[in-house]
Amino acid sequence: MIAIIDYGMGNLRSIHKAFEHVGHPAVVTRSPAAIADASHVVLPGVGAFPDCMRNLERFGLIEPIHRAIRSGKPFLGICLGLQLLFTEGEEFGPHPGLAVLKGRVVRFPIGMGGAAGLKIPHMGWNRVTLVKPVAFFRGIATGAYFYFVHSYYVVPEDQTIVATTTSYGSEFVSSIQRENL
Repeated sequence: MIAIIDYGMGNLRSIHKAFEHVGHPAVVTRSPAAIADASHVVLPGVGAFPDCMRNLERFGLIEPIHRAIRSGKPFLGICLGLQLLFTEGEEFGPHPGLAVLKGRVVRFPIGMGGAAGLKIPHMGWNRVTLVKPVAFFRGIATGAYFYFVHSYYVVPEDQTIVATTTSYGSEFVSSIQRENL
């Protein structure tokens, strides 16, 4: 069973439906026991970094997330769910994250792209470049398109965890992979 963590915001239903569509049973939950019992854990994303961290704390989900990651079970952070894994996010000022990974979550620069007129948020289909082979992207070619809607991106201290990058005014890290993450 896949546990999709419900922190009171996010794209829970679409993530749940996606797993159902590909034949993997999943449950949307705030239960520490359900997270502990799950074979896989997903931290979805939509919302503001500090609000999400407050909700994770309010619902008692920070330690269950840390335990799930330490246990070695596969853990997928999607969008904000990935960003929360880092030390700090700068949305609405500096705020601590889950600190599973060292690094920061930073905003795309305002006015980036100069004459290209790139807008923030970065929204729409864009290509990913595979930096290293990871099981999650098996069968997906470098240059494949993914859909993006974000104004912030991760800057890991450890560049060996970078799985893909994407170009939007400059190159940014679009996914990571380390052990079970």
